[in-house]
Amino acid sequence: MRRFVGLIASSLILSCALLSSCGRDLKTAQGIAEEFVDQHYVHINLQSAKEYAVGLALEKINEELRLTAGQAIDASTRKPKVHYRLVEKKEGEGRASFLYEGTIRVEDAPEFTRRWLIVARKDAEQWRVSNFTEYD
Repeated sequence: MRRFVGLIASSLILSCALLSSCGRDLKTAQGIAEEFVDQHYVHINLQSAKEYAVGLALEKINEELRLTAGQAIDASTRKPKVHYRLVEKKEGEGRASFLYEGTIRVEDAPEFTRRWLIVARKDAEQWRVSNFTEYD
């Protein structure tokens, strides 16, 4: 029994180590940009997306929240499946931009793509999304 418990403990420790190494680094511009894309476009969680935004990006999120107030997104909402890939990145001193291409699938509708330009800036010692733009 003791060996079995030890085996389970070892497996859990290994699993945790593997999972934590797969997480994105939120101390980098790209990590913040991808977390923003996940929250805004994949999970459709504007409140969480706000945590990674400053300036114009924060203003845009607040406007989206205002426009969607009273429209609940819950388990009964038909959410799209969104997958994206990095197309281009440009990084400089304290600024970075990332162009992502997203593929959006909705039940009973044709698949379509969008491009998202995410601009990040270093605010004190943290990266934040300062602007984002959507393209067809």
